[in-house]
Amino acid sequence: MTTRYAKVSHALVETIIGSPKLTAAEVAREAGTSIDDAHQFWRALGFSRTPDDMRAFTRRDAEMLRSSRAILERDDADVEVLLQISRATGQAFARMTAVQIVPIAQDILSAMRARELSDTEAVDEVVGASDALLTLVEPFISYAWRRHLVAAVLQLAASGAEDVADEHQLTVGFADLVGFTAVSQELGNRDIARRVARFERLAYEQVSGHGGKVIKMIGDEVMFTTDTPVAAAEISLALLEACIADEILPEVRIGLATGPALLWEGDVYGPTVNLASRLVNVARRGTILVSEALADRLGEVEKISLHQIPRVNLKGIGRTRPRVLRRAD
Repeated sequence: MTTRYAKVSHALVETIIGSPKLTAAEVAREAGTSIDDAHQFWRALGFSRTPDDMRAFTRRDAEMLRSSRAILERDDADVEVLLQISRATGQAFARMTAVQIVPIAQDILSAMRARELSDTEAVDEVVGASDALLTLVEPFISYAWRRHLVAAVLQLAASGAEDVADEHQLTVGFADLVGFTAVSQELGNRDIARRVARFERLAYEQVSGHGGKVIKMIGDEVMFTTDTPVAAAEISLALLEACIADEILPEVRIGLATGPALLWEGDVYGPTVNLASRLVNVARRGTILVSEALADRLGEVEKISLHQIPRVNLKGIGRTRPRVLRRAD
């Protein structure tokens, strides 16, 4: 790293978290906890271990560690619950910051090259961009977290589950871009990113727009759930049609299954998930395969039609006869 970029990076770090002047041991001592507990907390958040003598931490790190220790001192506190929350939070924020930093870095570097900024001007540019980002993003994060917390509470209440680990009746869907791996071999990185971003946008529009929930994006595949089979059918048909109409995306194939599923740390597990995943793998391009149980639930729904296909042998599941879902017209 050149001296100039080192100065810029240092300015960015100081703007965001302050000046790192403490070692891990000093932070743990200020927080009144052990160094092992401190490292356990940081690992759960997804941070790599720093050398014990490196001054990589700030007073804010000590305050956060002290707050975590105070939570654990409550009578009903559970260290595993805190670590579970930390892991989920770390994963979510790692992805979010990865999305944010790319356009910011590109803008700053472009400005540094185009305007031939001096070192001092480059640092000022970084600090200004960082301040603007923090002013915008921190309130946004709080807002989004509160709204998602409300949605999760309402979903739990609507499910009637007495325990968060109870099974929920859900319809699970997987949709992936057909042949995207082969196509991506001929594309540059920017074109790949553009197509993945376009697919992600369409997935969120259709899933959220029809009352479903995006569980995760897995490269060129989206996993989603709905509380009702009809909503899953509408999402699948709309997403299929949106990808057909899009100029740069290949067609998708979709697998749907309904049944009991376990919600855990923002993900979904169980045989229903496995079945939907297996179905998308055997579906043809531009088709939606639904499980036998889901076909039974959709059999009387107007505006859609179900078509029989020969039995298929699904790995780890066995022989089954799914149906192809289409619009009735």
